[in-house]
Amino acid sequence: MATNIFVNLPVKDLDKSIAYFRKLGFDFNPKFTDATATCMIVADGIYVMLLTEAKFREFTPKQICDTRTSTEMLLALSLDSRAEVDALAEAAVAAGGTTYSDPKDYGFMYQRAFQDLDGHSWELFHMDPSFTQG
Repeated sequence: MATNIFVNLPVKDLDKSIAYFRKLGFDFNPKFTDATATCMIVADGIYVMLLTEAKFREFTPKQICDTRTSTEMLLALSLDSRAEVDALAEAAVAAGGTTYSDPKDYGFMYQRAFQDLDGHSWELFHMDPSFTQG
């Protein structure tokens, strides 16, 4: 069974992407950082590898998704409260990202979304713990 997850994302400008995600409160592992890639720490066992487009192309024979016209995936992060969802979404936009939907309240779950500097879609949500228990 897997013990860690590494999501790999292509970025146009690695330094700008690092600065952007630092503004959102993320840190990076210097052991896995060079001029072509960095390892963003999301949580214990969860990492996002930000790779220059040239580096990303070394791992796939397919074209890199044009995030202006297509969605490659939705990266969903569970947060501990609605306030944390709001704070991270607002920080993402203040740092240069964009929103692509209004906040959604499903009763048991609250959700907001943003796109980072490269157009990758991030879904932030808080789910009522009592909904998932029992």
